[in-house]
Amino acid sequence: IVVNNAGITRDGLLMAMSEEMFDAVIAANLKGTFHVMQTVTRAMIKQRGGRIINISSVRGLVGAAMETHYSATKGAINAFTKALAKELGPSGITVNAVAPGAVYTDMIAELGEDVLEYVRNETPLGELGTVEQIADTVYFLADRSGDFITGQIISPNGGYVIC
Repeated sequence: IVVNNAGITRDGLLMAMSEEMFDAVIAANLKGTFHVMQTVTRAMIKQRGGRIINISSVRGLVGAAMETHYSATKGAINAFTKALAKELGPSGITVNAVAPGAVYTDMIAELGEDVLEYVRNETPLGELGTVEQIADTVYFLADRSGDFITGQIISPNGGYVIC
């Protein structure tokens, strides 16, 4: 079982974004995922089974202003997940992604209570997710319960689907 959970963002308007900022997000989010998946697939193919779970984001499904590069990498991870699931399925390997909505972490807490209240109001369930809820989703995919699930993007997000 491999869980790809590395990712960064550098919020900013596209027109003001440096190429270095763009490249840093691409390198960490997309290229990092590529390297991990390429490293583990040989062993998984040899053992005729395994689980790859990529952590994406609801931003990869709906996009976000001031996070065009982040949204693009998470959308690419979703497509990467679907394509690799087709490639590795015959070897008994499942490949899925978890695309969380807003989850209460130290990073999001730094945004301030006004922003947190805005996100809560935009989420039909009226609350932020928890790390435990996301971990439960990952566990479900890693467990035998996920045996027949592959190529899917599961988005525990409280209904947060701003277009």
